[in-house]
Amino acid sequence: MEFSWQFQQEQPQQVKSFLKEKGISKGLLAKIKFQGGQIKVNGKIENVLFSLSYNDMVTIVIPDEGEHETLLVDDTPIEIIFEDEHILVVNKPAGVSSIPAQYHPNYTMANRVKAYYKKQGYVNQVIHVVTRLDRDTTGLMLFAKHGFAHAKLDVQLREKAFVKKYQALVSGAIEALDNHAVIEKAIGRDYTSLLKRKVTGVEEGQYAKTEYWLETRQKEVALVDIQLHTGRTHQIRVHFAALGCPLLGDEMYEGRMDLGIMRQALHCYDLRFMHPFTGEPLAFHQPMAKDMAKFVQ
Repeated sequence: MEFSWQFQQEQPQQVKSFLKEKGISKGLLAKIKFQGGQIKVNGKIENVLFSLSYNDMVTIVIPDEGEHETLLVDDTPIEIIFEDEHILVVNKPAGVSSIPAQYHPNYTMANRVKAYYKKQGYVNQVIHVVTRLDRDTTGLMLFAKHGFAHAKLDVQLREKAFVKKYQALVSGAIEALDNHAVIEKAIGRDYTSLLKRKVTGVEEGQYAKTEYWLETRQKEVALVDIQLHTGRTHQIRVHFAALGCPLLGDEMYEGRMDLGIMRQALHCYDLRFMHPFTGEPLAFHQPMAKDMAKFVQ
């Protein structure tokens, strides 16, 4: 895969400094150097110490990534929302983990995406998960199709340039929910469980911020629109449980299991970010999963 930029500064600059400004990490430079890639200036192979002059054309050739041989393949079809040579956006169903775990090495979205890459014959088959979802959460999930795209998207994540919005069905003390509010409560491990999290003091946990808007409120259940400002494990589930409004079907956090939804009623419906190479604003919207939509109707 090739990427090119024109150097348009009056003052000379070394190739490595210029590429750093373009998001090329030391690790990627090492990969280019030692795994069959190339750095070219005006079509001629040069090293990272070469001094650039005004209007020089710099091209990098990134070696193919192949595949993680230990990652198993799951041929279950994926629902593709958007794809180009750099990114893949899919709609994740309930009951499917994002990535494999030690005792569950297959049947995740990563395994399914690998199978899709292999069927398509892509030269880059390493799976780069950019945004994860819990096993029973549905909706939009983003993959980078190569390491350079992943690195550039990670910068946006760190700079909080991503917008991720969710819809959730909650019960309990719903009369106390505001029309709009921000939850800022640190989250840490609940040592009664290997998986469970809880609201903690700042010293014990990590800062977490969740913003929500109340969409509808019926006798026993409310529909809320949620935007994450941090990305802690189980953040939405923990924050709403702490308000006394656990998600329907969320047995781990004492959500109601008697209303026909048997998984946490949480759906990632809105995902917005900048394309890592064109800079174009991208916005994806995915209708609510069938079980939640049926309940709302």
